Amino acid sequence: MTNSFSEFAKAKMFFCIGTNMTEAHPVASYFVKQAVQKGAGLIVVDPRRHALADHAKIYAPLKVGTDVAFLNALMHVLIKENLYDKEYVTNCCENFDALKAAVDKYPPEKASKICGVSEEMIVEIARTLAANRPAMVCYTLGITEHTCGKNNVMSVANLQMLLGNVGRECGGVNPLRGQNNVQGACDMAALPNVYPGYQKVTEPAMKEKFEKAWGVTGLSDKVGIMIPDMLEGLPKKKVRAFYVFGENLANSEPNIAHVEKCLESAEFLVCQDIFPTETTRFADVVLPAAAWGENEGTFTSSERRVSMVRKFKSPPGKAMPNWWIFKQIAKRFGQEWKSESAREIWDHELSVEAPAYGGIKYARIENDGLQWPCPNVEHPGTFYLHRDGKFTRGKGMFMPVEWTPPAEVPDNEYPFVLSTGRRLYHYHTRTQTGRSGMDAILPEETADISPQDAQRLGIVDGDKIKVSSRRNHVQVKARVSDRIPPGLVWMAFHFREGNANWLTNDVFDPETKTAEYKACAVNIEKIA
Repeated sequence: MTNSFSEFAKAKMFFCIGTNMTEAHPVASYFVKQAVQKGAGLIVVDPRRHALADHAKIYAPLKVGTDVAFLNALMHVLIKENLYDKEYVTNCCENFDALKAAVDKYPPEKASKICGVSEEMIVEIARTLAANRPAMVCYTLGITEHTCGKNNVMSVANLQMLLGNVGRECGGVNPLRGQNNVQGACDMAALPNVYPGYQKVTEPAMKEKFEKAWGVTGLSDKVGIMIPDMLEGLPKKKVRAFYVFGENLANSEPNIAHVEKCLESAEFLVCQDIFPTETTRFADVVLPAAAWGENEGTFTSSERRVSMVRKFKSPPGKAMPNWWIFKQIAKRFGQEWKSESAREIWDHELSVEAPAYGGIKYARIENDGLQWPCPNVEHPGTFYLHRDGKFTRGKGMFMPVEWTPPAEVPDNEYPFVLSTGRRLYHYHTRTQTGRSGMDAILPEETADISPQDAQRLGIVDGDKIKVSSRRNHVQVKARVSDRIPPGLVWMAFHFREGNANWLTNDVFDPETKTAEYKACAVNIEKIA
């Protein structure tokens, strides 16, 4: 997030697109609903009329996978009607002419046919955003989990820069991270292209810096590979050993049957986790790790806040802290790492080598944590980024993009769109919530369909149905809901049985390698 959760209470307008915040981020949605009760405006754009839409001034029922066309149409209106922030664009941005040329091809009458939102509503939303600045944009995986996910994100950023909302309190671009500590994992370089603190592996100075810090030579200056390429490399023997750390790939990756074949072909597979999972079944070695309350450490939230996690119980059996496990493996490779705790690793290594965390020390995050960048111990942390439109690169760069459809669209054989997400009562693949009694509230998966489709197919709520894609099929109960538009099937991936990822398409954004969980073609039929 470029901004902070504390700003929600003061915000005058929220633009929430591709985020089922009420179920996936209930605390954040509580802040939004509180602000709305105090008078803030709310625009919700999503294929489903989820619960947050009930609080919205405007709800736009967008078709799955049409975000770029819709956002380009908003920008078309803003530019055509001279409603954009001309001073901000002139002084703080570049490449405006290219953006203008791109969005000029998306007038509301054309975009409406693509995205399903009426021309009148497109114009109304654009004018409402222009009249209520700054507005906070919030999005989640509904924006990123597409083959055009990067373009979707760029479009959101384009819109906010055009409105002059980036670098302002109660504005910005605010992605709500999909899982706990995703932000922290990225910050700590769980990405193939950066060292901790987003320092690029391709820059010789960074390579030299970390070779010196780590006492090694020969660090690669090439960008590594991502999970889809790792999995594809296993049967081809391009990847021979695979180390899975806190991830249940056999339930969370698209096209589960294919994922399992890849895992089976691994010559050597290590899993490090707090519980047995569907993925540990394929492991040659399982390393038992301490859970979050069994170890001291830090988490970094969506708003870039580094907070302390305190140990309140000892790990059971042979389970050990993750840092300790990694240190012992490194020792077998001949490396003697000095740090003896998570605190020492942070204070003496990470905050020393990553300038963004230079002022974040354990002694300073005892209470409410600190938001990076925080370059020195006198710095209070950064509440919102790019203040006054001063970007890290100098000026903000408009990145015009064209709309592209999902990789798989409905046809006669598979006439429905399947979109996936999360439900309130379970988290991810239930590794934890499946052991905490939440099954008593939500014991199984369902397929949510519209009343119109249910009536046409002779399906009533609770009927067993078969949902099929080109990859597989599952049998689940139908959940008939007026929040689902005709032609859409909505499912989650929490349960092994009925998991949506047996069906989802293993295609990815070409740059981010994020899977297109939000769109694939399926058929549904009632089971007699």
